[in-house]
Amino acid sequence: MTLVAPDPTRTVPLPLREQADVRDRWLTQRLLDLLPTLMDRAGIDLWLVIGREYNEDPVLPTLLPATWLSARRRTILALHRSDDGVTAAAVSRYPVGQFVPAWSPDEDAGVPAEESQWAVVRRIVEQADPRRIGVDVSAEFALADGLSHTEHELLGAALGPYADRLTSAEELAIGWLETRLPEEIAVLHGLNRLAHEVIAEAFSPAVVTVGASTALDVAWWIRQRFADLGVDGWFQPTVGLQRAGVPLVEERGTTLPAVPYDAVIEPGDLLHCDVGLSSLGLNTDTQRNAYVLRPGETEAPAGLRAAMAAGNRMQDVTTAAMVPGRTGNEVLAAARATAAAAGLDGDVYSHPVGYHGHAAGPAIGMWDAQTGVPGAGDRPLHLDTVYALELCVRTPVPEWGGQTVRMALEQGISLTAAGVEYLDGRQTELILIPGA
Repeated sequence: MTLVAPDPTRTVPLPLREQADVRDRWLTQRLLDLLPTLMDRAGIDLWLVIGREYNEDPVLPTLLPATWLSARRRTILALHRSDDGVTAAAVSRYPVGQFVPAWSPDEDAGVPAEESQWAVVRRIVEQADPRRIGVDVSAEFALADGLSHTEHELLGAALGPYADRLTSAEELAIGWLETRLPEEIAVLHGLNRLAHEVIAEAFSPAVVTVGASTALDVAWWIRQRFADLGVDGWFQPTVGLQRAGVPLVEERGTTLPAVPYDAVIEPGDLLHCDVGLSSLGLNTDTQRNAYVLRPGETEAPAGLRAAMAAGNRMQDVTTAAMVPGRTGNEVLAAARATAAAAGLDGDVYSHPVGYHGHAAGPAIGMWDAQTGVPGAGDRPLHLDTVYALELCVRTPVPEWGGQTVRMALEQGISLTAAGVEYLDGRQTELILIPGA
């Protein structure tokens, strides 16, 4: 597993027990430093996060101790905003880390545990007398829609007249999931560094045997490498090829490479990967590109290098548009307008990344929604958030007879008061793989 050393560009092994200590420390800090402001912003006085074992609200694992790998039976967390901060109580059969235990079912002789549990929730609500009780229901964001139908009905029945105060906690849930501590951002520098190191190794003679290895071989090597390093991949890595003489194809409204994944890698090929790793409860999402040198070549053709430079320009116009307070759709429109004026042919489909790979927060386009994303794209950008800057450009390559190449890039970035920062830097030059 990985954690950032004093130098945030380095990753070092970290035992699981120490990982748990770090994650629990982060949780305490987040409850103290972030949650009061987020509750005030959302106008929520009491937040109820409820889930049952194997049917957890997506928010629930981000509030549980690191040693809790899932909910236990029915787990109910009550977070009450008061003048003193946030009181975090657990209505649970078992103690829940730093949450104040609010229920001792063994003391309720003769009363079914489930009924007693809901009665405690009712007492908490009566004592807090909140104006607005937030629950995780949302029509737009799956990550904020974790309260199951059954739990919603049982909660409403238990609250009686207080059920009229229930409201969607969408704003609060998304804010909690998307907002990062400075230390979490520092760790994400290290995790992105690890992803970059694995990609560099994958796109090298240590892994690629030109004329024998396939793109699929390389993808599976990346996944195995993550496992050997003790980190998880949150999706199956992909590696694709573009090749002179094999033009892009139109598929599902976009242009995609036509070389099969099981094709053998040959000199002159352009390789692309898409990988994401998970560690310490955080995720990365990265795409990088490599070129297989032909005999006698010492660098990639100028047309491919120009395509990489165009991709970097597309990154620049997108990050320049990422102004806090703008919605994802406004960022998308501004970036595409600037790109068009600069003669760039490309698409933007960036997204938040954090507790989840495709994480909570504003969508900045989708590959099949370049005029805006209803709902998710209408959410504004906030400071102290992290994104996967994902996009592509399409550029003709003279050395390939004018054939168009799709240069796709994806890189972790943070958005803070200091502006946009690339997490462990971005790719500006193609990785070169010797052809023999």
